[in-house]
Amino acid sequence: MWSTSIPNSARNVRSAGLVAVLWGVSAASAAQDLPNIIIVYADDLGYGDLSCYNSEAAYKTPRLDQMAKEGIMFTDAHSPCTICSPSRYGLLTGNLVCRTGRGTTAFEGPSGPSYIKPGELTIGQMLKDQGYKTGVFGKWHVGLTWFGEDGKQLGGGFKNSLLIDYEKSTPLIDGPNRRGFDESFITPNCPTTDPLYVYIENGMVVAPASERHKSDTLPNPGGKWRWDNDEGWKAPGYEFIDADLLFYDKTLEFITAHRTTTPDKPFFALLSTQIAHAPVLPASEFIGKTDAGPRGDFVYELDVLVGRLLDAIEDLAIDDNTLIIFNSDNGPETMHTDWMRQDYDHDAAGGFRGMKRDGWEGGHRVPFIARWPGKIPAGQLSSQMTNTTDVMATLASVIGFALPDEAGVDSFDMLPAMLGVQDEDDPIRPHMITQSFRGQFQIRQGDWKYLDHKGSGGNDYSKGPLLKYILPETAPEAAGQLFDLAADPEERENMFFSEAERREKMQELLESMTGKAGRTARRGRMPIAKPPTLGLP
Repeated sequence: MWSTSIPNSARNVRSAGLVAVLWGVSAASAAQDLPNIIIVYADDLGYGDLSCYNSEAAYKTPRLDQMAKEGIMFTDAHSPCTICSPSRYGLLTGNLVCRTGRGTTAFEGPSGPSYIKPGELTIGQMLKDQGYKTGVFGKWHVGLTWFGEDGKQLGGGFKNSLLIDYEKSTPLIDGPNRRGFDESFITPNCPTTDPLYVYIENGMVVAPASERHKSDTLPNPGGKWRWDNDEGWKAPGYEFIDADLLFYDKTLEFITAHRTTTPDKPFFALLSTQIAHAPVLPASEFIGKTDAGPRGDFVYELDVLVGRLLDAIEDLAIDDNTLIIFNSDNGPETMHTDWMRQDYDHDAAGGFRGMKRDGWEGGHRVPFIARWPGKIPAGQLSSQMTNTTDVMATLASVIGFALPDEAGVDSFDMLPAMLGVQDEDDPIRPHMITQSFRGQFQIRQGDWKYLDHKGSGGNDYSKGPLLKYILPETAPEAAGQLFDLAADPEERENMFFSEAERREKMQELLESMTGKAGRTARRGRMPIAKPPTLGLP
């Protein structure tokens, strides 16, 4: 690790001077554009999967390590949920999925409708309204509405993929282009796991799913890493192995074209990867690049793609005016975690208890890195508690937008921490809620964590390959779990009874903030500085 000290120049910044820090201009200077923004959103990448977070990782991730050294790395960052779809909803809206009144669903087949309601503010729409050109590329997975020949909405399922009436279903009524994005090239579900295997470009299906996909047509590295490639219906020419190369190319095309045609306007690009979701299918150029097997090669591919993105931004001469955020949607997959521990002595969960689907830390503590040269001081290591939902309020602050009370109700502004002006001993978040696979809640207050359920909230540790990771219950009669993460980061000692007063207060707080009409963020949020105008009407 590197120094956690914050430069004196950053500590001396005050709100009146933040315009100069953020946009590199004096308060009296002429207006200029807002920064470009890129988010790289990884899939099933655990806290221990990057070498900057895990010094004992079985491989190196040099470009992401570089990105962290040149910006800020959060060590207490979390996904809103421990599975894909609800976390993606949290990224896009700043809301926990419980605000929808719906369950924690991982969409499969032609299932929907979208978690994002019509008119609900998304990061794409917020930035678009402020003059940004917005694009999303890769995995979407927040639900889509598909119709059959009779005009009725279809549900998920293998057979229903063949019942889609593409003329009636497109342009999609709740796809990215109806939720704040000017351009999009997406897959509806997990790109290599969950049929429907089709590409959707700007609300239109590129080619219908007309071919039967058989998993044995794909490589099976090590005889097991093809695990969780579901058979179903696919479009002709659909890519499994080179999925992320395609998503990267589409992202770069969007950025390059925008810089060519409208260089005076900012852009926002969301690159939503499939790495490191199952199945593990590294592109051919990355096979054997690490000593940590197919998954090591897979994560290394992600690292290289981030590096290529960083290089492209520099080549376009927009490096200093581009904020890049890297994050993951939840912890590492169960079998991946087990196999990497057994075969390569690599802990994808970074030493924490649990993994994907679990309410324990390994299920939702994830990497979070931000880089903005000249604005975010280099070499910062922050222990501020943060959540993916915070991206919305943070970007609102970056662009000087006052987030409405009804939007991003679980989103806190982390920009002061990124800029190095927030005292590490002064938490931005007084509390944080997460949800596990079964929709059960966990709440944090400082170092204390309460899980409003027994067990993991996700995986079954009583049998099979996860049995070896089961820990003895120290309070077997307790209806929930209370841990002091400062003293017990592995969540071994349940203090449900011994800290009853603290637990009861946390239970009351949790109850007051959950439910469709609840919120965790304060009202009346304001950006920390007003940016130069874009010259918009």
